[in-house]
Amino acid sequence: MIDVLVTTAWLSLIIGARYLIVAGAMHAWLWRGQGAGTRLNAVAPSRALIRHEIVHSLISTPIYALPAAIVLEAFKAGGTAIYLDPAQYGLWWLPVSFLVLLVVQDTHYYWTHRLMHDRRIFGWAHAAHHRSRDPSPFASFSFDPAEAALTAWVIPALLFVMPVHLGVLVALLIFMTVTAVMNHCGWELWPQNWVRGRVGRWLITATHHSRHHTHMRTNFGLYFRVWDRLCGTDAMPEVRSQAGSTTTAVP
Repeated sequence: MIDVLVTTAWLSLIIGARYLIVAGAMHAWLWRGQGAGTRLNAVAPSRALIRHEIVHSLISTPIYALPAAIVLEAFKAGGTAIYLDPAQYGLWWLPVSFLVLLVVQDTHYYWTHRLMHDRRIFGWAHAAHHRSRDPSPFASFSFDPAEAALTAWVIPALLFVMPVHLGVLVALLIFMTVTAVMNHCGWELWPQNWVRGRVGRWLITATHHSRHHTHMRTNFGLYFRVWDRLCGTDAMPEVRSQAGSTTTAVP
């Protein structure tokens, strides 16, 4: 138990530092520089909003670190399904396992996210995240403790029953961080013809998720728009105007 608590402490430091560095770099680039791509936010994030996002993110950090610490300590003792030899389950399993993890996490998040929008629990489970109507990159990790607890255990639980190569797990953690920051940064960094094209129309990017922050009854997915489309909660903003490479999306 002591080992788990110690590991939780230093993982909290690592997760918090990673969040501050990645979100801070993205914010400096987009909101203190010239911006890039399609601007989505009606207004630039205020200092008060950013402070709120950072505080709630740092509160969430140890909640996410605890299940990760349990997995890490179990892995050291040989008690998880994480493996080190890429050929152990075949090279084909590396991308397939990555996709399976994304699909399971996306499915869990869609239904959990919809649940948290129930008016009976929204105020204490999800309201902190939605204070960011025009979010900054720092909103990517800004959750109520209840939301963090509901979402932190999915991937760790899978690692006890599903074989996952350590490199795939690291790639997933990087992917999760980058997509979360990009989808909350207030700018669409992908080209509009890709976002609205054959591939992009099935994926969640900043354009799709920003509409959830302004119209909270649609767009509940995490990575894919499949559940939103199947359940009738999918909505995509139109592009209102264009000036050079920067356009403004209307929710």
